[in-house]
Amino acid sequence: MPNDDRRGPVQRTLAILEVVAERGGASAKDIAEALDLPLATVYRLAADLVGEDYLVHIRDKRRYELGYKLHRLGLSLHHQIGLSRGVRDQVVRLHEDTGLAAYLAIHRGAELVVVLVVDSPRCPRLRPIRFGFHEAPHATAFGKLLLSELHDEQRRVHVGRHGMRAMTPHTITDYDQLCAHLRAVALEGVAWEFEEFLEGSACASAPVRGDGSLLLGSVAVSAPAHRLRAPDERLADQLRQAASRLSQHFRTGATVA
Repeated sequence: MPNDDRRGPVQRTLAILEVVAERGGASAKDIAEALDLPLATVYRLAADLVGEDYLVHIRDKRRYELGYKLHRLGLSLHHQIGLSRGVRDQVVRLHEDTGLAAYLAIHRGAELVVVLVVDSPRCPRLRPIRFGFHEAPHATAFGKLLLSELHDEQRRVHVGRHGMRAMTPHTITDYDQLCAHLRAVALEGVAWEFEEFLEGSACASAPVRGDGSLLLGSVAVSAPAHRLRAPDERLADQLRQAASRLSQHFRTGATVA
C-alpha cells in the first residue's frame, strides 16, 4: 500500500510532470510507483494535465508524454535566458568531446537551475532524485561553484538554509573543510564532486561569466564514478574552454564558434 502522502494537489501535479520529463514519457503505473501514489490518483491528475495540454496520452503505447503547452513554455524560457542554437550546440559539443553527459545551468535568483542536458545511452544523465541540487549545494559541482563565489557571511546563510546533510559517506559535512575545498575551486576555476551527491556518480563544473566576471551559470559533465575517479586536467581544460566560449556569447551576443 502507498505510504501516507502529505503532498498537496499542486505538489503531486508537479511531481508527475517531473517524472514524465525525466523519463522521456511514463505509464500511469510508472508514475504511481515512482511517486508512491494510488493508481487512481495518478489517472485523475494525469487526465487533468492532458485536458490542459501539459501532458499528452499516447494511447497505443499506454504512456504519457509532455504536452504542447510545456513545449511552448520551454521555448519561452530558452528565449528569456538566451539558449540559441549556438549555445545548445556548445553543450552538444562538450558531450561529444568528453563522452560524458553534459549540462548547462543558469543562475536564476539564488540558485543554479539546470536548463539543458545532453546525454547518451553510454553515459546517461544523473537519475531522478527526490532530494535535489538546490537542497545540497555543498555536495554538488554546481553548488560548489555558487558557494565559491560568496563571501563567508553569505555562504553561511546559503548553507544554513538546508544544512550540510551527508548525502553519501563521501559528502563534506564540516563547514571549515568545505571552505578550504571552495578556495581550491575558486583558484582552479573547476568544481569537482566524486560520489558526494550520489553514490556511483561523479561531476565537474566550470563557471559561465558575464560582464565584470558576474556568475551567469555553469557548464558541467557527469559520469559513472568508475570513469571519473579524480580530477582530470584534460577534462578541466575542456570544461574551461566550453565555459569561455559560452561566456563570450552571453557577454557579446556573438555567434559561438
